[in-house]
Amino acid sequence: MSGSETVVITGFGPFRQFWVNPSWRAAQDLKLCGLGERIEVHIKEIPVSYVQSQHVIAEIWQTLNPKFVVHLGVARGCRVVILEQTAKNSGYRDRDVCGFCPESHCCVNEGPETLCSVVNMLPVSKLFRKSGMDVLCSRDAGRFLCEFTYYCSLYHGQGRAALIHIPTHGRLASADRLLPLLKSIIQTMLSQMDDDGRAEVVYSPYEHTPQSKNMQSLNTLHEPEVCMKNILKVNDR
Repeated sequence: MSGSETVVITGFGPFRQFWVNPSWRAAQDLKLCGLGERIEVHIKEIPVSYVQSQHVIAEIWQTLNPKFVVHLGVARGCRVVILEQTAKNSGYRDRDVCGFCPESHCCVNEGPETLCSVVNMLPVSKLFRKSGMDVLCSRDAGRFLCEFTYYCSLYHGQGRAALIHIPTHGRLASADRLLPLLKSIIQTMLSQMDDDGRAEVVYSPYEHTPQSKNMQSLNTLHEPEVCMKNILKVNDR
């Protein structure tokens, strides 16, 4: 595809009761519908394994050189779409499907404790909530494979990644409702980015001043809705 830009969308493999993970099904659906004429969409299924997920993420960034990578994960028991702003390096103590847990409990030894996406999730979530959509942003991605994978991708891609938790309950659990929403969310994220894959200044519909999308501003951003998953007690990613 001449003049196209590569976007990779990932979903997770089988986990507990999900023989076909809803996140992987959503990634496949997004591949079929596409993200626009100039976007070449690749999809990858990520095993719910710390070791294997590290290998897949490294391969994505080394071989495909994408403009942006979107990771889809499942928030069990949740009814809203959650856009994750940050990923933590430490605190991974739950075992994966292989019964393994990193001895260091870290994603990257001696890596920064917190990494942020270049996309500012707060104005994105506000934009969709203003349109009546159940979309929230968060800074607590659950400390399991979703957040582990997200951190590794942010690390390799210098922030050019996103993690979206999709619901298993409610009206947005329906593919007919979820797919067009996910497509619009990802296209909105891409619109924040310039040709170099860095975040540019965009305007929040709730504010009269532009918000800078550099890493420093993201680290200090105040988000009143960040506790949504704590309220729902959704820690099983």
